[in-house]
Amino acid sequence: MPYTYMLQCSDGTFYTGWTVDLEARLKAHNSGKGARYTRSRLPVELVYWESHLSRGDAQRREAMIRKLGRKQKEELVLKNTEGIKE
Repeated sequence: MPYTYMLQCSDGTFYTGWTVDLEARLKAHNSGKGARYTRSRLPVELVYWESHLSRGDAQRREAMIRKLGRKQKEELVLKNTEGIKE
C-alpha cells in the first residue's frame, strides 16, 4: 500500500516523501541511506502519514504537502497526533 509521510528532522525541519513500505523507509532514513536532505539531520521521527490506493495518489499528495507552509504542516501533524490519542 502506498503512503505519503512526513518526518521531523533533528533540526526541527520537515521532510515529506512517499513509499510503499513505511517501516523500511523510516529505517533507511535513520540509517543514513534515505534522502540526502535527511542524512545530515538525523535522527528523524515519523510524525505524519496517510495511505493511498495508488502510487500516483501518494505522489500527488506528497507534492501538495511539500507546497504547504510550515504552519500548515504543523497543523497536519497536530491533527494526526490527536487522531492517535482518540
